[in-house]
Amino acid sequence: MNLGLRRSLRQTLKLTVHLQSQGDNVSQQFVMLRIDPKTTPTQKLHAHLLGSVAPRPIAFASTLSEQGHPNLAPFSFFNAFSSNPPILVFSANRRVRDNTTKNTYANIKATREVVINAVSYSFVRKMALASIEYAAGVNEFEKAGFTPLQSEIVKPFRVAESPVQFECKVNDIIELGKGGGAGNLFICEVVLMHLSEEVLDAKGNIDPHKIDLCARMGGPLYCRASGEAVFEINQPTEKIGIGFDRLPPKIKASKVLTGNDLAELASVEKLPDAEQVASFKNDPLYKELQERFCNDAESFEWHVHEYARQLLKEKNVEKAWQLLLQL
Repeated sequence: MNLGLRRSLRQTLKLTVHLQSQGDNVSQQFVMLRIDPKTTPTQKLHAHLLGSVAPRPIAFASTLSEQGHPNLAPFSFFNAFSSNPPILVFSANRRVRDNTTKNTYANIKATREVVINAVSYSFVRKMALASIEYAAGVNEFEKAGFTPLQSEIVKPFRVAESPVQFECKVNDIIELGKGGGAGNLFICEVVLMHLSEEVLDAKGNIDPHKIDLCARMGGPLYCRASGEAVFEINQPTEKIGIGFDRLPPKIKASKVLTGNDLAELASVEKLPDAEQVASFKNDPLYKELQERFCNDAESFEWHVHEYARQLLKEKNVEKAWQLLLQL
């Protein structure tokens, strides 16, 4: 590696960031690595991108060659981009190390059809077997131990073990470059979707804990989108919250409330009125804190903020506001 390239990789830039969540008069320094895509080796840039843009859903793509040989391979440059028409897009990138393309790329160019299968935790290790670079014509359904299901509209097989299978016609192929690491985007229109009833809740919606999806991180890392990893943010976009700028300075300067806590408070459409605030004065725990810390204003405020944080964890934003406005 030449000296100039080595210096560019090591170059850092100090940024002073103003943190609203820690008060109006507090700033914090972060040391940021400055990465220039033009001078960073593709392999290193690729690793940074995959580690940063994560977790990424997995498109377990089933295709057929022109000769009719089944192929199955996972791709994590993948997402949904439209509901009407239903469009999924994934990329089969050129290999960084030697600039070769994958069998999936050749198959889709020839047939313009693919089945995209969702990946659950129950078979994620088997899915990884299908990422091995077998020669063209090798059947990954057999190598990785999956059951092929006949599709109804397109020719590639579905994966029986997958809880969701999308039969797709490929509307367009966009080649982003000719060098190693360049993406080849497949714009896939869903022509038929198969959904297992076993992953639905009582209302007929997909239950994240039942479908138990997996996603890719950087390097060899994966993550599981179920259990404690799944959380809820109830933020209707049509409701106009008061915003951070209208939070009282004392609340923004809290040593207890986090940025996420403050965002929860800033999401309300209006502050409680005087009558609602007054009604909280009889709260048993609040009265207990008043008695315990009647001679220690700083400790009293700290414990009030701790209590407010607990109310926010319980999704009781209204009561948290009534409590905080006692101060």
